[in-house]
Amino acid sequence: MVASMVLLSISMKTLPLGTAYSVWTGIGAVGAFIFGIAVLGEQASLGRIVAAALIVSGLVLMKLSDTSA
Repeated sequence: MVASMVLLSISMKTLPLGTAYSVWTGIGAVGAFIFGIAVLGEQASLGRIVAAALIVSGLVLMKLSDTSA
């Protein structure tokens, strides 16, 4: 948890807070989703995969639309 906060603070040196925090939480959400499927044997339904893809695409779009970095 401490390492995660340190990495967030480092990323905020080059990214605005909104973008950095969104990416940070998105990575956590998608990472937990992948961990659940790979390690815990959770179901990988089409809807859940599409939802994770939408999260990632939203993060990419947010980063690409950021003109300050």
